Amino acid sequence: MKKEMYAFVVPCSARPLVFDESRCVGCNRCAEVCQVDILIPNPEKGRPPVVLYPGECYYCGSCVMACRQEGAIRLQHPLMNQAKFVPVRHAADAGEEKPLPAEKRRG
Repeated sequence: MKKEMYAFVVPCSARPLVFDESRCVGCNRCAEVCQVDILIPNPEKGRPPVVLYPGECYYCGSCVMACRQEGAIRLQHPLMNQAKFVPVRHAADAGEEKPLPAEKRRG
């Protein structure tokens, strides 16, 4: 008796992985190295894997590093994790603000 198994994508607002279908060759290396097994191979040959559990992604980047096709997959961090850090300004004297030297500024 042959058993059929079904997998359904778990609905989630997170979209941790973005595949460029023009670059992805469907090799499934990303699915093989995923530490939390959120990916399964696509049943259609040559297509990007299916992201079954997007909310479980650790954003570790192992899938991106394993991919041999540059730009075929990228991480898309949640908005709350996309913070830009602003340098802290210290006053040399009490109450006096001086700009940071150029070598200490970011961005």
